[in-house]
Amino acid sequence: MLDPATPLAVYMEGAVRHYGGKMGVGVLRYSPNPVVCVVDSETAGIDLRAETGVDRDAPIVATIDEALALGAKALVLGIAPPGGLIPPEWLPAIDRAVAGGMTVVNGLHDKLAPRYGAAVWDVRTEPEGLQPGTGAAAGLGNKRVLMVGADMAVGKMTAGLELWKALGPTAAFVATGQIGITVTGAGVPLDAIRLDFSAGAIEREVVRHAAAEFVVVEGQGSLVHPGSTATLALLRGAMPTHLVLCVREGQTHPVNAPWVTIPPLARLRDLYEELASGGGAFPRPQTVGVALNTFHVESDVAARHACDAIENDLGVPCDDPVRHGSARLAVSLKRAS
Repeated sequence: MLDPATPLAVYMEGAVRHYGGKMGVGVLRYSPNPVVCVVDSETAGIDLRAETGVDRDAPIVATIDEALALGAKALVLGIAPPGGLIPPEWLPAIDRAVAGGMTVVNGLHDKLAPRYGAAVWDVRTEPEGLQPGTGAAAGLGNKRVLMVGADMAVGKMTAGLELWKALGPTAAFVATGQIGITVTGAGVPLDAIRLDFSAGAIEREVVRHAAAEFVVVEGQGSLVHPGSTATLALLRGAMPTHLVLCVREGQTHPVNAPWVTIPPLARLRDLYEELASGGGAFPRPQTVGVALNTFHVESDVAARHACDAIENDLGVPCDDPVRHGSARLAVSLKRAS
């Protein structure tokens, strides 16, 4: 876990302009830590706000030495390469960071602690003492909202963090991926948990927040993606009372499975609610809103029209949490039974 006062450098070599830099963008947008720079020789000297859309005042530099000179004390690996493996070409930069006294925050599957020891925080490490799920979260008296989606990487974490912020001090956030854990300092690295204990790991974290009025659970994967296995563990571990559906405007197929057709949103909503209920074995959650990712839509007017069309179709508030905020989603959750 990082001290919130630790100055960060975010390593995004070759990824500032590409999808693979989502870890870095998440840290830039949500970390409470000061960020002294982004490291990317490809875009060094270019305005960070213009490249990422994130309102963070930090320069893009080309080298680790420049980051050290700016006072960085930790290097966050801000790139998510396929398979979560660390490319060999990153190692010289990591070597230099460690030699310069920096902590390395590693959210990838490859572990760096065996190579660098205590200088590394390997975020994707299974916690100790896990047990299988028991359904205990169903007995809590609070509202538990799970972010569910039509594909991988449609903004479930972003929507969840924005909703958590909008709900105020009586809400808690359960991070389930490396970005959420890095920016909040706690959570469950779900894709690093053995299958038999995955629901139990989520359950333990949700129950830990039993005193919170609202618990926002970061979603992972999608029921309509053939490579996703995380959703059932989240549904059974969190026993959500409510859902927020997260989708990308205009998307008809999962990015990495173009032969799969994403069903109409009303059917997708019903699928999530029905699976969560186990056909009546568990309480059925209520979908209270849609978080629409309109990052690729240039016009604010077009983005608003897209949200309004979904809102009219499903009868629940629909907003882009980055463009419009999550106040209406928060109100919908608070008013829901």
